[in-house]
Amino acid sequence: MKNIFKIMTLGLAAFTMTGCSDSFLDTSSKTESTTDNYFKTETDAYRSLIGCYDGWQCTVSYGPTFTFHYMSELLADDCLGGTGTGDSRNTQVMDRMDLSQDNSQTNLHNNLWIYYYEAIFRCNTLILYADDISWSSDSVKNTCLGEARALRGILYFDLVRIFENVPLITEPTTENVAQADPDSVYAQIVSDLRFAAKNIPSGAYPKSDAANNDGRITCYAAKALLARVYLFYTGVYSKTTVPGGLTRAEALEGLEDIIESGEYDLVDQYKNLWPAASDSWSGDATSGYTETSTYAGDGNEETLLAMKFNYTSDYNGNSGGNNAIQMFSIRGGTFKAPYGQGWGGATVSSKFSSIFETGDQRYDASVIDMQAEGIESMESYQTALSDQREYTGYFNKKYTARSKWVQSESGSWSLTHYYADVQAGDFMISQPQNYVIMRYADVLLMAAELYLAENNSTDALKCVNQVRKRAFTDDDGNVDNAYKLTSVTQDDIMTERHREFAFEGIRYWDLMRQGMTTLSNAVADASQTVSSGGVEETITYDGSNFTQKRGFQQIPLTQIQLSNNVLKQNTGW
Repeated sequence: MKNIFKIMTLGLAAFTMTGCSDSFLDTSSKTESTTDNYFKTETDAYRSLIGCYDGWQCTVSYGPTFTFHYMSELLADDCLGGTGTGDSRNTQVMDRMDLSQDNSQTNLHNNLWIYYYEAIFRCNTLILYADDISWSSDSVKNTCLGEARALRGILYFDLVRIFENVPLITEPTTENVAQADPDSVYAQIVSDLRFAAKNIPSGAYPKSDAANNDGRITCYAAKALLARVYLFYTGVYSKTTVPGGLTRAEALEGLEDIIESGEYDLVDQYKNLWPAASDSWSGDATSGYTETSTYAGDGNEETLLAMKFNYTSDYNGNSGGNNAIQMFSIRGGTFKAPYGQGWGGATVSSKFSSIFETGDQRYDASVIDMQAEGIESMESYQTALSDQREYTGYFNKKYTARSKWVQSESGSWSLTHYYADVQAGDFMISQPQNYVIMRYADVLLMAAELYLAENNSTDALKCVNQVRKRAFTDDDGNVDNAYKLTSVTQDDIMTERHREFAFEGIRYWDLMRQGMTTLSNAVADASQTVSSGGVEETITYDGSNFTQKRGFQQIPLTQIQLSNNVLKQNTGW
């Protein structure tokens, strides 16, 4: 572990850790920021906080093979491994939680581990030196610290869900740190998110100024995340309170604060939450092509928190794109606007449509149906199919690369990557779509669960029906009364969550918190017949692969070796 933290120190560009001594030979650097001269002003703090957000973003934009979002979808029952027939079978190892698919994949998450601890290092450093800064007020200080601590809480919540047994480091260090008891990590997560919820002023980042505030952590985002932590921990560990003293009452109170604040609401049309789902093209090569988009926009009224990305990535060391996007996207080329090119990973299960009721608008907004869209029958796509592993006929529409029609100077039209004329213009790295961490719909459905746990079925039903009403409202605003439930159970809420949050990195963790039996059964039910390179293949999932490992991932072998075996491998791996 010691070597890893040396890497982190070198990777932090904003400042360099230095020691101090009484030697008269010591001088102040005229060109470099150090911890001795850097943390003095609010401007320094603000720059450091940007570094914390950047560190969080880099857990995706640095391009680990399995980002948190991509990993979550591969593990869940709605997606298969996919990718190309000539690729390694690392996605199959993930998808089936089975190292025998490729027993060389002992370092699947090594880069992800490094990037997460680099980001934590940045947060720890700002938090450690906060008292050295000359603050204009306690409010300003606590807002900055609240954001830094919330980011640290988010990072640790991801880590503890992925690996369960991870080192808990709350100050910059180069020590060889052993794994902590998961309860200690959860206690720190609760402490960090609770601090943010209590200390970031409610008006710090209003939705009315979303252009400047989108992506900033608010007290409301922290409260929603506390509820998510509560539901996951108490489900997985069969407890009633989260370490750190987070109770059901506190979690519900935070959700009620969000609902009563009036800051958030559901976007009118479900499809308008997603760029590709809300984008359409009309016309032809003779008359020309026209794009129509009803996208609600970044920072819309439903978004409590999103991880921000941009299209400024290049091959000169600049990273800022959402590198999970191309993994989800159609393999083999750009065939029809608005869908762009990617690697064909996490193909959508052919069984996915079975969970939806007639009239539910969410299915079409979530899935690219290759046959219905006319892509499957294209001659150009037939060639691409020969290189697609585990083809089901369906891809993720919420998070997919996009394309557009462009006209050349000679008047001809062609399809190209949507951001082809901006910066590097590379579909592999220039994907700016934000990853939405928390939506208002999740606030409502989490509140419904907690209300039901308190035997308040009336308010639980109101919350669920509010989400369902939007799902059964068509483009013209007509509402299908099939949306209205007259009673609600815990199973109803979990089914609604499955439909509402498909491909948003939530389903797998919802399965885990319902218990190993539920997880195992869901995985086993995902077995199906697919096409790999044009050859029919039957995929059979063994739920015991998941239960033996309790749903958690392997600790990277490199990290175990670097720690001189201080770190221990997880059960089942």
